[in-house]
Amino acid sequence: MRIGVGLPGGVPGARGSLLIDWAARADAGPFASLGALDRLVYDSYDPLTALAAAAAVTKRVTLVSMVITAPMRNTALLAKAAASIDALSGGRLVLGLAIGARHEDYDVAGVDHRTRGRRFAEQLVELRALWEDERLGPRPARVGGPLLLVGGLNDEAFARAARYADGYVHAGGPPRAFARAVEKARAAWIDAGRPGRPKLWGQGYFALGNGAAESGAAYLRDYYAFTGPFAERIAEELLTTPQAVAQFVRGYQDAGCDDLVLLPTVPDLAQVDRLADIIG
Repeated sequence: MRIGVGLPGGVPGARGSLLIDWAARADAGPFASLGALDRLVYDSYDPLTALAAAAAVTKRVTLVSMVITAPMRNTALLAKAAASIDALSGGRLVLGLAIGARHEDYDVAGVDHRTRGRRFAEQLVELRALWEDERLGPRPARVGGPLLLVGGLNDEAFARAARYADGYVHAGGPPRAFARAVEKARAAWIDAGRPGRPKLWGQGYFALGNGAAESGAAYLRDYYAFTGPFAERIAEELLTTPQAVAQFVRGYQDAGCDDLVLLPTVPDLAQVDRLADIIG
């Protein structure tokens, strides 16, 4: 299993220079990928912009969106931006997409959230066609376009991943929750008649060092406030010790995860080094 680290662009107050330094530090460390979160109505950076900036200061890490809310975006503009990052990075983009659960983001984007499922399925087909359209350019570095992941927890999400994508990306939680999702993702893959098996990505949140746990938990409560009381449960699952990180990593590896991205909750460059010491 490969292990990546998220960019701090989803944490309020993160400076632009921090994202650049963070990406370069991660590329020089033991990490396999850099992840970026997506949120419209929040003090956060646009994930595609953040990944494009990271592409300029990295040479080897995979750049992955964890995940972009696709239906609230124009499909052609999304295809153009993704192809551009893929070309700029030499084919290092992995595009994780989902329908999202925050209605407020859709309202501000001016898109009806009630049609997002149907629109998303159409987008997954259109993206491939747009990447082959020579008028749009640049052509992605990877033949057929960036590797596509689909996220979500209902049956429709697993079916979309199996029918249109290269794999499945899980929204986080304990390894047992990931293991249950993997079973459904693999079953949908078989039902769709796909050869081989889906690529499986997972994620978790971390905050390491003195004082980090409290501020990290506060961030998760705020970021997931739309879920109501469930936000407290997410905060309680924050990885705050080397032992917790190691146990989490082992659990995901045992569950069949191919790539695990650990997302920061504290915008402090020292977090990269602390996690690298554990992972390395």
